[in-house]
Amino acid sequence: MIRKLALLLALVVLGAVAPERTAAHALEPGFLELRHLGGDEWRVTWRKPQVAGAPMPIDAVLPENCDPRRGPAPAFDGRAFLAGWIAACKGGLSGGKITIAELERTRTDVLVRYDLGDGAAPAAMRLTAAAPSFTLPQQPGRLDIVASYVPLGVDHILRGVDHLLFVLMLLFLIQDWRTLLGAVTAFTVGHSLSLAAASLGWIVLPAPPVEAVIALSIVFLATELLRPAGAEKRLAERYPWAVSFAFGLLHGLGFARALLEIGLPEGDVPLALLAFNLGVELGQLLFIGAILALRAGLARLSSGGALLEPGSRGLRAIAYGTGAVATYWVIERVAGFVA
Repeated sequence: MIRKLALLLALVVLGAVAPERTAAHALEPGFLELRHLGGDEWRVTWRKPQVAGAPMPIDAVLPENCDPRRGPAPAFDGRAFLAGWIAACKGGLSGGKITIAELERTRTDVLVRYDLGDGAAPAAMRLTAAAPSFTLPQQPGRLDIVASYVPLGVDHILRGVDHLLFVLMLLFLIQDWRTLLGAVTAFTVGHSLSLAAASLGWIVLPAPPVEAVIALSIVFLATELLRPAGAEKRLAERYPWAVSFAFGLLHGLGFARALLEIGLPEGDVPLALLAFNLGVELGQLLFIGAILALRAGLARLSSGGALLEPGSRGLRAIAYGTGAVATYWVIERVAGFVA
């Protein structure tokens, strides 16, 4: 019975990181920006993700009073497909409807950042498959920014398999709940600081090496988890807060990359940054709660609750599987910027 439960848990964990999804991050969100140029003209920037080397079959459709409502064929910029054009919207954008055609057939999101003109602060709206369109308000407020960036942060952390696997290894490695609380807090402080610094332009690092080291951090914790628990404590057990804080700084740079690609609203950068970070923390707490609940349930089903105890077969299976996938990511990512 215990072996079956161990196998089940390993499959649940590794199911999210199967070979065909080893990019670690799910599909990048789309991005639509409408920047007011003056009068009835807006500069439109439309960026949509790539799928198997081709642009995702979605399209931005501007309000009916705009000409043109759709842009030209996009060009690949190395990560996604980008198109730009000037749209003339007689009477302005207020009250108009923006739609992302065919978004309901996908599993990605699109962040729309718009400037209504007349001195109004830029605002943003997150569109999803369940809500692929929205009507532009008359006077956008700060609540619109919070409502857009908090779900974006939640969505990013829950889709970031590499970040979740790091937290998972941390949960299994540290058994004492007080130490675990301190380690998770240190990880949160670390990635919050680096996320803010990178988003504000204080730290500028190329993304590929950062992503490779993030994958390496997972390998490190998986290796720590495989070491037999003896008289000498493992490094992550001796200095849990320091290890979590250091790797948190690296993971925050990964969060910042996604946020910078989407963009921050001018005039409300601190608010959008805070909202996105709160979303990341909320998503992280949801994941931790789910894992702890699953762990408690499996402990009750297994005899003596030893299924996920240090040195158990179940825990070793998870550590080996996670370490193997993370090692593949390290090789893949290093090859991506060395080759």
